[in-house]
Amino acid sequence: MSELRFVRMGFGVEAVEYQVAWDEQRRVHAARFADEVPDTVLLLEHPPVYTAGRRTADSERPLDGTPVVDVDRGGKITWHGPGQIVGYPIQKLPRPVDVVAHVRRLEDALIRTCAEFGLETTRVEGRSGVWVLGDPVDQRPALGGLSLDFDPRLQDEEFDPRLNGPEYAPSNAGQRREDRKIAAIGIRVAKGVTMHGFSFNVNPDNSWFDRIIPCGIRDAGVTSLAAELGRDLTIPGVLPVVERHLRDVLESAEPKPREVERAAV
Repeated sequence: MSELRFVRMGFGVEAVEYQVAWDEQRRVHAARFADEVPDTVLLLEHPPVYTAGRRTADSERPLDGTPVVDVDRGGKITWHGPGQIVGYPIQKLPRPVDVVAHVRRLEDALIRTCAEFGLETTRVEGRSGVWVLGDPVDQRPALGGLSLDFDPRLQDEEFDPRLNGPEYAPSNAGQRREDRKIAAIGIRVAKGVTMHGFSFNVNPDNSWFDRIIPCGIRDAGVTSLAAELGRDLTIPGVLPVVERHLRDVLESAEPKPREVERAAV
């Protein structure tokens, strides 16, 4: 791919309101489609906000009526806020666009970032994003004094962890030694140009995720780089590493059109 342009829109006290960033995405998207600008990655931090992708179910939204911004990306509901690096790669890809390959490249850059800080992460089959794997199921502590055989999440498809105490909270998945997501990914492709992207938890207050069903997943949770490593980490200290690995992965990639199966004649 051609050289990437990185734009640091705002962090900390200069965090960017979600609507402002969304408007800027659309502006850059139009310019990239017209070949007026190169492939561009917007990097920023948001004030606290819940955003819901197109597949979000009503039952996954905050129970207390907290406002949610409905967006045109894939995926479900998530939270953005302080302590989280958000990246919006706006890239022109060959058509028909291989969306999965694009997601895998973003995951790869963030997996490399975690590894540089000493944290092993991976992908989980059928679930996008970057994950810290938990213990095997039979080695995890019991929930609420119940054995795993009686874990209500395994028996009740409508089980809602938000109504059943902190032992089921997404932010406590590490204590339960379950799989937990450290980076979420949700994208949209229009006219062969990507929008939206990833959110990478550096040191946020993960209890914000406890008001929702993050990404619609009820049997896993969320975590952050600081929580997993047990030490203080800051956005300024992590951002250059994220940017470097994004550049390495995305600039060295040779995207190919998605293969289309042709019907037999």
